[in-house]
Amino acid sequence: MSLQVDIRKQLSNFELRVKFETKDGTLCFLGRSGCGKSMTLKCIAGIEKPDSGRIVLNGRVLFDSEQKINLPPQKRHVGYLFQNYALFPGMTVRQNILSSMYKSHDRAQKEKILDEMLRLVRLEGYADRMPSALSGGQQQRVALARILVSSPEILLLDEPFTALDAWLSEKLQMEMKELLAEYGREVILVTHSRDEAYRLADSIGVIDEGRLLTVKKTADLFEDPEYPSVCELTGCKNITSAERINDHRLRIPAWNFEITTEKTLPADLSHAGIRAHAFSSQKNNTHKVIFTGSMEEPFEWIGRFRFEGQKEETEDLWWRVPKTEKPEKLPEMLGFNEKDLLILRREK
Repeated sequence: MSLQVDIRKQLSNFELRVKFETKDGTLCFLGRSGCGKSMTLKCIAGIEKPDSGRIVLNGRVLFDSEQKINLPPQKRHVGYLFQNYALFPGMTVRQNILSSMYKSHDRAQKEKILDEMLRLVRLEGYADRMPSALSGGQQQRVALARILVSSPEILLLDEPFTALDAWLSEKLQMEMKELLAEYGREVILVTHSRDEAYRLADSIGVIDEGRLLTVKKTADLFEDPEYPSVCELTGCKNITSAERINDHRLRIPAWNFEITTEKTLPADLSHAGIRAHAFSSQKNNTHKVIFTGSMEEPFEWIGRFRFEGQKEETEDLWWRVPKTEKPEKLPEMLGFNEKDLLILRREK
């Protein structure tokens, strides 16, 4: 399985420019609302037409502006799961799923496939129910089954958990991961949730205002986000401008100190970041701090602080620890290991 995409499309506020290639597994496009993620999926599915470029799926050309090729959606063999699932409200679960097999006239074969799909999405016994009698998660699985019966070569999921409550979304993400593993084909997922991307994707591509900044294996992206906007989307709260002094030393003006690192600093270094959980009073690079506030989550404590001598116009930093590890007395100094310093380059 492989997909090659190299397209451009002018949108209202920017030009969408994406170029990537996938091979098996689940690729997630992560980015803020309105950055061009969903438009990318719609161009692959044939719902929208790029201004220029080329889309090739498993050797078949779906779109080529130079050759004047633009296959309609029904000929692309692409499965597209809409945000609102788009079930037919007046049809039962059975009828909704069978509606995608309208070309087949073999009743026995259709019923066999229906039973297989209901088992796959864990909805045995729900065939005669109406969509209104189903939970949001069950509706999602019906919509997915309706897509899968047509045996798409690739599955596109457009913000599949946005309309669900947080507790249900997390539960369904686990179910979806298992289902996609059993499905065994290539998947492209769109989301603005870094947690959702981390749980479901083998690789993540970050899109910002129409630009595909990077595509990396999921763990690699969080370990080395490479660019400030990517770092922010992965959840880093402490990002600031940095200046390269030499190959292994940089200055952070806002925090009023310099750092030596074993990492070789790139010539286009522009920012540095430290994740909130990386701070400790027991680590290296310690500096005096002044605490300015705190906040609690169900299982973690967050302290806001400033380094002594930190520039007034700069933002407070975040320190995050499990509640069970919150110190009785706040430390006078905090530091971090240099390996935890995120080195960020000037954006393209």
